[in-house]
Amino acid sequence: MAVRDAQRSRVYDAEGLVRGMFDRADEFGVRTVEMHGSQLTLPIERRFASVESVQAYVDRVLALNWVRAQWDRAGAAVTVRARSGAKAAHYETEQSVLAVPLHVGGTAWALRELVILHELAHHLEPETGEVAPHGPEFCARYLELVDGVIGPEAALLLRTTMYSCGVRIA
Repeated sequence: MAVRDAQRSRVYDAEGLVRGMFDRADEFGVRTVEMHGSQLTLPIERRFASVESVQAYVDRVLALNWVRAQWDRAGAAVTVRARSGAKAAHYETEQSVLAVPLHVGGTAWALRELVILHELAHHLEPETGEVAPHGPEFCARYLELVDGVIGPEAALLLRTTMYSCGVRIA
């Protein structure tokens, strides 16, 4: 019996808000945002141009010493492929495939670091028991990746936004 993914929409809502903040920072060149009365400087979020550039990034993240030390699945290779349609990126557990929509309708919303780290957090799921795909354990793993790869400011923004959206984090 599959575990119910009760907080999936809340995780996606939080991510959408954070991606919007990064988009506005890029668009207007203002990297400082106010969060609960504090000023936070957003780091640069990497963007990608192709499946090949996403693949190279995924390979580099999985090769990081701290990632390999933290998660056994970091040693399992991931194959990146283009996904038809523009609705969502996804991770295919059985084949360790990260499918990402490319440029559709003049946008490449999924060819960005936050989306790729989200999918890598699925890949790094330990192979022990059934857990919700976007459950508290996933969120903790995702935040740890964002903290270590993009930076602590991005992780703080994502964590705070997740909490505001009602997401539980392990």
